Amino acid sequence: MSAAPPPPEPGAFGAGEFAAATGADTRTMSDLEAYRARLLTWNARMNLVGPSALASFWQRHAYDSAQLLPLAPAAKIWADVGAGAGFPGLVLAIQLKGVPGVTVHLIESMAKRCLFLRDVVEALDLPAEVHNARAESVRIPDVEVVTARACAPLARLLGFSWPLLGDKAAAQTFGLFLKGENVDQELTEARRVWDFHVERQASRSDPSGQILRIERLRRVQ
Repeated sequence: MSAAPPPPEPGAFGAGEFAAATGADTRTMSDLEAYRARLLTWNARMNLVGPSALASFWQRHAYDSAQLLPLAPAAKIWADVGAGAGFPGLVLAIQLKGVPGVTVHLIESMAKRCLFLRDVVEALDLPAEVHNARAESVRIPDVEVVTARACAPLARLLGFSWPLLGDKAAAQTFGLFLKGENVDQELTEARRVWDFHVERQASRSDPSGQILRIERLRRVQ
């Protein structure tokens, strides 16, 4: 039996607001609702996301993830580092379903989370592949965009992403990393170890958040 969804917060950003903000079609919304239902069921027996966060699924998780697609609308090969419960990777795969040549690689080191990710990918027939491995060990030819959300502080995250985003990566490869209010401190600490070009953009889902576009990653000598 599926777990009962938590009640929405008063005045919450819900499915209708998500559809209006993203232009999502009926198929995308149906898949997102199915993903949410599976997340509720699995979360009842393993802690994939905090229970309070489920009440704000559409803004805190779905819209936070979906806002990345317009920043790389033509990209076909994505790699989501520390995929966790599938944000942003599963949301991106749902948005990109049906687009020829798309693969979203979901990289997650915890086996139980990979079971959940595979369940959603198979149930919704998504263009995604789950890698039960540490990100540092994964090699994905022709990756165009590397994503991460709530994975690790930036200095460590860039280490995880190095094989995908570093100096041997294709020239067009870049990272899109969702960060919170400590982004300035994280950037300062990351520059002690890494050299990179960064562009910052305000998050559309969280007034305190930012999206970092990072490319030309090099280790500091």
